Parts: sequence; C-alpha cells; structure tokens
Amino acid sequence: MSPLPAPVPYAVWPSPISTTDVARSGLSLGFPTVLDDDLWWEEDRPTEGGRRTVVHRGADGLLREVLPSPWDARTRVHEYGGRSYAVVPGWGIVFAHHRDQRLYLAASGTEPWPLTPEPERLCGLRYADLLVHDGPDGPEVWCVREHHHDDGTVTRSIVSISLRDHLSGPGPVSGLNDRSSRGGALHSPASSPIGSPSSSGIVERVSGSDFYAFPTISPDGRHLAYICWDHPRMPWSGTELRVTRIADGHTWTVAGGLDESVLAPCWRDDLNLYFVSDRSGWWNLYQDGLHGGSPRALHPAEEEFAGPLWRLGGRPYQPLGDGRLAVLHGRGDLRLGILDPETGALTDIEVPYSGWDPALASDGRTVGGIAYGPHLPRAVVRLDGGDGRVEWLCGDTAELPETAYLPMPRAVEIESGAGRDVHAYLYPPSGPGAGDAAATPYVVFVHGGPTGHATTELSLEKAFFTSRGIGVLDLNYGGSSGYGRAYRERLRGQWGVVDVEDAVAAARWLAAENLADPARIAIRGGSAGGWTVMAACCASDVFAGGVSIAGVSALAPLAAATHDFESRYMDWLVGPETSYASREPLARAGEIDCPMLLMQGLADPVVPPAQSEAFADELSARGVPCTYLAFEGESHGFRRHETRATALAAELSFYLQIFHISA
Repeated sequence: MSPLPAPVPYAVWPSPISTTDVARSGLSLGFPTVLDDDLWWEEDRPTEGGRRTVVHRGADGLLREVLPSPWDARTRVHEYGGRSYAVVPGWGIVFAHHRDQRLYLAASGTEPWPLTPEPERLCGLRYADLLVHDGPDGPEVWCVREHHHDDGTVTRSIVSISLRDHLSGPGPVSGLNDRSSRGGALHSPASSPIGSPSSSGIVERVSGSDFYAFPTISPDGRHLAYICWDHPRMPWSGTELRVTRIADGHTWTVAGGLDESVLAPCWRDDLNLYFVSDRSGWWNLYQDGLHGGSPRALHPAEEEFAGPLWRLGGRPYQPLGDGRLAVLHGRGDLRLGILDPETGALTDIEVPYSGWDPALASDGRTVGGIAYGPHLPRAVVRLDGGDGRVEWLCGDTAELPETAYLPMPRAVEIESGAGRDVHAYLYPPSGPGAGDAAATPYVVFVHGGPTGHATTELSLEKAFFTSRGIGVLDLNYGGSSGYGRAYRERLRGQWGVVDVEDAVAAARWLAAENLADPARIAIRGGSAGGWTVMAACCASDVFAGGVSIAGVSALAPLAAATHDFESRYMDWLVGPETSYASREPLARAGEIDCPMLLMQGLADPVVPPAQSEAFADELSARGVPCTYLAFEGESHGFRRHETRATALAAELSFYLQIFHISA
C-alpha cells in the first residue's frame, strides 16, 4: 500500500490564481447608458496604467472602444469622481479627461476636442454628473462643476454648456470610434476663444451650496431638480431636494434637511417627483409634488433602495415606459425588482446575480446595469423591461479558475460591544488542497469609507488567499451602509471605538467558533479601513499582524490636508479635536507589538502619504517590525497592474511570516 500523501499546510495550498491574474482582473465596469439597441459603459484598464475608457455595444453586438489611448475618462470631482461621460444622441459622447479635467466631445472619425475653457491652474475646473438635455437652442450638457481657486478654497455649482456651435447635420448614431461610420458633418470648435463663459457657452444655473448632485430637468424643460448639502454634513447624513425654475432662478426646497438624507430625484411628470429618502430610517422611495407637501412612500420596507453617495452620477432606480420603476433594494447586496408606484407591488427579477451596483440606466424599455455574484464576475447586463429577459453583454474577467477555487460567502452576525449585532461575510478556505491538522489562518477584511460596505461580489483578491488556505471574514462594522440609518449612526462620534470593537469581536468570534487558529488571525484594510487596522492593533493583542493600505494614522494633519469633500467629516466621526489623541493610531503607537505592513500611493490626494510615513517611522523607532511600501504615481487605490501584483505578493509574504508558515 502506498503511503497517504502528507497534508499540505494551510496558506500554501497549490492555487492556479496568481498575483498577475488578480492584478489584471477588475476592469471596474460602471455607469451604463442605454439608448434603443445601443449601450455604453465605463471600463478601467489595469494593464494601461489604470486608464478608463468608454465602451460602446451596438445593435450588431460588437464592442467598440470610444476613447483610444491616451484619452482617460475620469473625473476628479470630490476626488472620488463618478460618472465621467454622457451620450449625445446621434453624435458621440461628452467626457471629462483625467489629465486636465476639461470636458471634451468625442465622435466618429475625429479627435476629441475641448468644450470647456482651460483653467488658470491645471485641473482647477472639474465636471461630473453629466446630463445631456435638448434645450430651446439645441443640445446642452448640464452637470456639477467644481472650481478649485488659487487660495485653496473650493466652490461648486450646476452649470449648462451649449453644444450648438459644435454640432450640425444628422451625425453618426453608433459605432462612435468606428472610422468607417457615415453621418453628418461635425464642426470644429468655434473660431472665437473658449477661455471665457461667453465664448464657451457655459451658464451657471445654481450656486451657493457647498455640494450638488443629481441635476435633473423636468419633461417640459421648465424646472431643474437637484440635491444639495453643506459642510459639515455628508450626503448620507443630511441633504435637501430643491427645485429651481429655470426661467427666473426661483428656488424652493421639496424635501430633506439636517437629519434626512434625500437622493436621486426623478421626474414622474411635469408636476411630480420621485426621490429616495431615509426619513423612515431606511433609504426608501417616495413621491411628492413639485412644491412638496406630504411625501408618499411607494413601498415602505426595512431595506435600502440606494447606497451612500461617494461617487456622483449613479441612479439606483429608473422609470419604465409603462409607468413602473426598475429598482434596486435589499440589505447589504442590492437586488433588482420592478415596482408599481400605484399599488406598491414589488416583484424581484429572477437572475443569477446576487447584487447590483446602484447605477441603473434605462430608455424606458430596456434597463442596463452592472451585476455580480460570488462566482460570477461583474458584468454589463441588459434587461428587457417588457418580458424580464436578462442578457449578459460584457464581463469583468475573461477567464476564471475552477469553481472549487472560488469561495462561497456566508452571511453571519457577530455579537460585539453592548450586545450589538454586526454583519459580516465569511469566506472559508476553498480549493482541492489538503489542510493540515492545525486551525485555519484568517484575515479580517475592513472596508474603507467608513460609510461603505462589503458585498458578495466575486473577488479574485479574496480567492487568491482562500484558495491557498487562508480564510477571509469581510466585516461590515457598525457605521457601514446597507443596513439602515441607525446602523450607520453607530459610528457617529465613535470612529476608532465602534469599528475597532467590532473588528476585535470578529477575530474573537472566529476563534470561539473554532474557525480560526487564535494565534493566526490578521487584519487588513484600506483608507478608513487602514485606520481601523492600525487602531485595532493598538487596542488589542488578538491580531498577529496588520496590513494598512493608505490608512489614516493622525487626525489633525488629515483634517488640515485632505480634500474638501471630507474636510469636515471628522466632526461627525470623532467630534472635537480634544478627542483625537485618544483615538488616533499615531498617538497610541506605543501600544502596538505586532508586525505591520503599510502600503501607500505617493500621489494620493485623499489620504496623504505622510499619514503612512509617520506611522512607519514611529513603529520603527519603537522597534516594532514594520514594512513600508510606497508606489510612485499611484493615487487613492492602486490602479496599475504592476503595483497591484507587487502589493498582493508582499501581503501574502507578510501573512506567511506572521503565521510562521514556510512556503
């Protein structure tokens, strides 16, 4: 009899998923647009330095790249950006170019040309949340404009930009980068310079608030609806739905306030609006008249019908031609349903996907969206609103490993401090590799935001670890979105307390349930999640080590240096500056005795590199093992496939060291 093969230790199971596979995956498909048989969407290219392009799929089923290299459709409004393009029917697209943040017009057979003036300072004028509207004098682009002034202040407004002097003739309908397309003539920019509002055709429509989102024009063209809010509020804490009469600028508030988050207005007709509000404690759908009054809940439920407004331009629901609404709803993941606003009946669409991005598109007949599942990569999906038929159009990842190597998440609830139930997704090791006799090593993943949330979408990054025998617990700590306002409000004034308690409780739960070896549990996170990693390693000895990616280590320098969108977020998250020292990891670095891996992009405008550098220096001075990896040219989140591969390899090596496992 041949001897039984020796068991392969956890963390070094043979896996077909390489760092290159992970680095080249994740096209970050997003923000679809639907028009008859044509569909457009944004698509990241990790192998092209993280460049973002716009892809078009026509009635012939062929995919065409609208923007060839080096054009990069990426807006930096709020630094997190959002939808960076809009379709001009019959012509092409208008898009924000990442290098200079100007708006350009791109159409068949031509190089894109600028629509907006060159600002005095590079990227000083930025545009997002683009809407193309047929105005009385021809097509216009309405959008949010962000102005970065020389004195460091930032102001925003809603503007319209005339396309009249840039278009003529019938124009090409599809195949926008297909050089063989035929159509009417395209004018070059007008002979007059475009460096002033008069020559560029830009009209400022609304100003005075700190932030704007969702510019939406009524069917009769008379009114503009939009969302606005002011410092120190964030869009998930308090916003207002306002309407402006376009003819004379008269403005009034329809809904919202200091403690109500209103999002995503949509005109039902000339006199009535749909919108999302969390006045019930959950982001639900409502209808109200043009001048406000008594909003009517369309389908009251303890579910979310929207997500937090980190990125501009996503619409979580869309009207259909028969009066019904295509909606997204749920807890954690959002699923797709059809809602009858008259009866309140909501019917889910049977699809193989577990969740959807809160960014639907529709022309009244067809719905486009970005869907995902635990074993299904993110995909552009088209739904026929009449018969409910769903069609897959384009996927995120070309090739996937065998299903045996992909983990299947299980939703779990963990009891944390003061009897709080905390949501998480458990990803046990998965693969044909044989485990050893010892308990499994685990890593607690902590998402950023902190007002974000983990989903069940397929992640080759997680599979990279689980297929090697390292389990993952993806934590939706108190403060995460997806579970109602009260769950988000747990973090109010408690950042560095509640999130840390929940992370420590997650590690102890893994050990108590005999899922993980208590001596081999690590924690990792990025941005706000990196803060929680460092703070949790200060507060507890349950972790064998921590990985922080662009993490926050000190609050006062962050408040002084970070971008405008989050510049007052600390007021809500932590409170007065007198509370900083008791929370921030840099002030508590003497309490850490576990190894740390810190990684940082050197072009990060959200969390400056000094945050990671100062923490690394402090740990090194105290003799705590710490590795600091800095990546030139990377911003907030790594986009280049070379960087992503290097960072992932370093992370795996770190886990093998702290878990005392030989490769």
